[in-house]
Amino acid sequence: MADVVVIFHSGYGHTQRLAQAVGEGAAAEVIAIDADGNLPADAWERLLAADAIVFGAPTYMGGPSWQFKKFADASSKPWFVQAWKDKLFAGFTSSAATNGDKFSTLSYFMTLAMQHGGVWIGNGMLPANTKAGQRNDINWIGSYGGAMSLSPADASPAEIAPGDLETARRFGERIALAAARWSRR
Repeated sequence: MADVVVIFHSGYGHTQRLAQAVGEGAAAEVIAIDADGNLPADAWERLLAADAIVFGAPTYMGGPSWQFKKFADASSKPWFVQAWKDKLFAGFTSSAATNGDKFSTLSYFMTLAMQHGGVWIGNGMLPANTKAGQRNDINWIGSYGGAMSLSPADASPAEIAPGDLETARRFGERIALAAARWSRR
């Protein structure tokens, strides 16, 4: 079985619920970046040991939260020695608007992964893009680059659409399967 680590920041709890769903699907360790942008003491060692690293952050003002960016900047230490080269990477995000510029956050994650010499995993799910499509369908938002969730500004984390959580869980399963294949090479 592959070793998958989900590293995320959540401002209000919505992204944490997505992290838990991805983690459940991937049977992954889930590590939170705290409100000050810091990691638990052994997080860097866990990331080094992982076969796949999954990034998660809310989309604020067209990109990931500053706490996630602090982590990304600190990852220059493993970058300098190419410690994460050839690892698999994936990502997820949430915002309060249907578009919400979530793809900008996923693009940021992809660029960070590529800078580390990684290989990106998209979600591999068709969108719910027919007239019969419903808000609780899998990949209702229609993302290919990773998992996305819509959480209205006045909605609690408990109100995340079941389809978004199921999309995140299935995305986690895909990541775990890809990591298992990749680690056997």
